[in-house]
Amino acid sequence: MRRDGLGPVAIRQGNHNSMKVPFFTLDRQTHVLRDDLSRAVSEVIDSTKLILGPAVGEAERAVADALDAGHGIGVGSGTDALLVALMAAGIGPGAEVIVPAYSFFATASSPMRLGARVRFVDVDFQTLQMDPEAFRRAITPATRAVIVVHLFGDCADMLRIQTIAADHGILIIEDAAQSFGARHRGRPAGTMGFCGCFSFYPTKNLAAIGDAGMIVTNDDAAAERMRLIRAQGAGTGQARYDHQLLGICSRLDSIQAAALMVRLPHVPDWNRRRQAIAARYIDGLAGLVALPVSAPDNDPVYNQFVIRTPERDALREHLMGHGVGTEIYYPIPLHLQTGLAPMNGEVGDHPRAEEASRTSLALPVFPELTDDEVDYVVGKAREFFRSGG
Repeated sequence: MRRDGLGPVAIRQGNHNSMKVPFFTLDRQTHVLRDDLSRAVSEVIDSTKLILGPAVGEAERAVADALDAGHGIGVGSGTDALLVALMAAGIGPGAEVIVPAYSFFATASSPMRLGARVRFVDVDFQTLQMDPEAFRRAITPATRAVIVVHLFGDCADMLRIQTIAADHGILIIEDAAQSFGARHRGRPAGTMGFCGCFSFYPTKNLAAIGDAGMIVTNDDAAAERMRLIRAQGAGTGQARYDHQLLGICSRLDSIQAAALMVRLPHVPDWNRRRQAIAARYIDGLAGLVALPVSAPDNDPVYNQFVIRTPERDALREHLMGHGVGTEIYYPIPLHLQTGLAPMNGEVGDHPRAEEASRTSLALPVFPELTDDEVDYVVGKAREFFRSGG
């Protein structure tokens, strides 16, 4: 046991004085799954069904079933999932869409690309998810939709958000790009609103071998509209080059769909491993930093493990100097992003989002991380605070 006055966490030192711990790597997983992935890709190539082939339909059904959703609509990326969902909901000029000020760029850029007005709201101080009361205060007669982000592999406080949205007739689009497998009151992320939008970027809990995304919904009419939109407005049942509406080109590649089918059965085990890693961090870093906090009745899956400390930059330099990879999500809140003009706000508009941007630091949390590596990260972080930073 450590005897440094920082708490009773067990750290196996061994030869841990020097270790390289990557923030994220695909090498370890790919080594295990290489044969299965190669076989799945080869089968698609041999089939010559490369665009919206049978592999896509299979992946759409499997993902929808895994989430207890009625439909899965495969698209080219998580960003395109948001865009197609908004288009299917009829969001455009004159509509107002509420989004959290602390999220990835695409959460706000997608409605803006359609000519909608974005209204930013602050996040909860502890969970960093959208603050339901801030959402309530931001609603105006022009508000048509809210994009609720399930950040870092956890869920927002959907029970309260759903109640507020229902009271005002507001459509809920879930940005679940980081939260495949997370649950709120037993419901999977992405299934508690009009639709859920997922990214299968290679760093996600369920990952493709390139860019890929999917929308899930229980709305039959919306699902059909989304399928039209992703394929330039043309459906498989129509005559060739008969375009029913104005769409885009964002079809899930058959090769990516096949890769998803290889990885999907492993996701529950991988998510449990992420939870175990998170528990080890929480035990080792308690009292030193602000640790992730979930809303009531949540089951997070830790796509990122994000701590907060006013000494973020110095801690990051210390960790990286000892071979520990880290990342900052997100260094600039959305309302201060130059690229989102003219919807920009000012410093002080959303103080909790701004503080999160100043103090948050993500530690390694991918499933193949070993206990020894987690303990090394904890030990080096404790070393930093023991020395006074």
